[in-house]
Amino acid sequence: MTDPSTSSGTGTATVTIAIDGPAGSGKSSVSKEAARRLGFGYLDTGAAYRALAWHVLDLGAETSDESAVQDAAERFPYAISLDPDRYWVRVGDRDVTEAIRDPRVTAAVSGVARIPAVRTRVNALFRALVRDSGRPGVVVEGRDITTVVAPDAPVRILLTADPDVRAARRSAELQGEDAGAVATALHRRDAADSKVVDFLTAAPGVSVVDSTDLDFAQTVAAVLDVVAAGTQTHTQEMHDGR
Repeated sequence: MTDPSTSSGTGTATVTIAIDGPAGSGKSSVSKEAARRLGFGYLDTGAAYRALAWHVLDLGAETSDESAVQDAAERFPYAISLDPDRYWVRVGDRDVTEAIRDPRVTAAVSGVARIPAVRTRVNALFRALVRDSGRPGVVVEGRDITTVVAPDAPVRILLTADPDVRAARRSAELQGEDAGAVATALHRRDAADSKVVDFLTAAPGVSVVDSTDLDFAQTVAAVLDVVAAGTQTHTQEMHDGR
């Protein structure tokens, strides 16, 4: 199997920047801006699980039904844009970019993501999207990118923040919703997802960027600093034949 962290279907090396982190850490907005600055593609892996949850619900099934989820995953006509400035998500011919952010879908995502066979299938999809992107690099963000999807990526980052800060940020994003309910939902999702993958602790070799006391611009700068150092080291190692 070709190493997905450094290859593409065009024959041109594709650099993977792997970013993990919990909800509200800023990983989506920061990853997207970092991709813009670098001239890279941007892959929101969480969108695939959301889209699959939406797909299961649209079929009239429940994400608590493991068999139904696996059946839906086998017939999952998923597509996503890697352009950070023209982001969209589709299931078949339906644009679900906004629909997958619906609270009903959010509440159902963990039921999809907890199934090992589904994660294996979706992770293979992520690797294929990077491999065939034709871009110089792709910033890939999610929950287990640094450890499972692209463990050999030249740059691996855990973007985190204090739980209360994360809850406040998520509440600000979801204007009109009760702040307490948003915080409860965030902590519940973290707890559920952490049973499947550890996205709160940095694996060996993963750089930690704590955005608790950083604003958006400072967080982006901190991530780009890690990227610059990591890609320089990777380039030198390739030059040295390691």
